[in-house]
Amino acid sequence: MKEQRPKRVAELIKREVSQILLSRAEDPRIKRFTITRVEISPDIRQAKIFVSFGEGEEGEERVKLLQKATGFVKAELAQRIRIKFMPEIIFVADSAFEKAFQVVALLNRMEQGERNE
Repeated sequence: MKEQRPKRVAELIKREVSQILLSRAEDPRIKRFTITRVEISPDIRQAKIFVSFGEGEEGEERVKLLQKATGFVKAELAQRIRIKFMPEIIFVADSAFEKAFQVVALLNRMEQGERNE
């Protein structure tokens, strides 16, 4: 039962932070994003929110903007969910999608090279 609580809290935080950033954030540069996953520490004191901004976009710059908005996001989150301790929020750029796009592009180039031979 104890292992399920961090998973449930992670999903709740993922959903609520998405809604907060889409509806309440005023900076248009951080409105186009995907929260790929949320990792919660076992004691629910820290939440790492992995964010992807799409292919070729400046992810690190946008993550810095999100980090500046952490206080706002945490305050909004505290109003929306009731837990004993609000976890520390850390935004992290997730490069998994970018790497996947690179692999697909490489496979496509290899396939075209085989056709040309």
